[in-house]
Amino acid sequence: MTEQHAQQSDPSRQPAKVPSGEVEIDGVSYMRNGKGDMRPTELVKPQDKLQDQTVRSIIGFAVALSEEVGRFKHHAFDDISAFEAIMAEKYDAKVGGAKGNKTLISYDGRYKVQVQVSDLIDFGPELQIAKSLVDECLIEWAADARPEIRDIVTRAFNTDKAGQINRSEIFMLLRLEISDERWKRAMQAIKDAIRVVGSKSYVRCYQRPAVDAAWEPIQIDIAKA
Repeated sequence: MTEQHAQQSDPSRQPAKVPSGEVEIDGVSYMRNGKGDMRPTELVKPQDKLQDQTVRSIIGFAVALSEEVGRFKHHAFDDISAFEAIMAEKYDAKVGGAKGNKTLISYDGRYKVQVQVSDLIDFGPELQIAKSLVDECLIEWAADARPEIRDIVTRAFNTDKAGQINRSEIFMLLRLEISDERWKRAMQAIKDAIRVVGSKSYVRCYQRPAVDAAWEPIQIDIAKA
């Protein structure tokens, strides 16, 4: 979608300023390629110029949208905080649940705003102790170890592409019912390794056509919109 097409679809949307791909030096227009070399614009293929313009146009609207989502999140939390302050002052009431989770619903029951607080988890050195104990179990069990257990263990202690431990697989190990004492010690070591290093708050909005209908999330994620 070109900038012209994007503006035609919603004239109120204004893109963020993205630097032009062209720069003028001594009256001559140049474009910098991916290697950092400056090439006279007249020597750049028309399709490469068009691609450059298209990308910059989309990026301009993407940056503007990202900034708007950021402002929405900020204002949403401000509005909820203001509501809670009024409730606390006038009615001596508190809105919220465990770990700061809270749900606000419109009077007609058709709109809902949820605030969810998730812990940010990391693992301490006890995790390496857990790995050595689990390895001992697998070596001794050898052929008797079920393939699916070996697969879970392999995925759990392998790092992902970002070099991070696969947390979901680690927690899956904790759900396995295995009576071996070393396995139990390993699972305790995993529990002891868990560190809560912070938290992150999310705001999610829902709507439904009637009070007896299922809630439908209002998509803000561009991949799901």
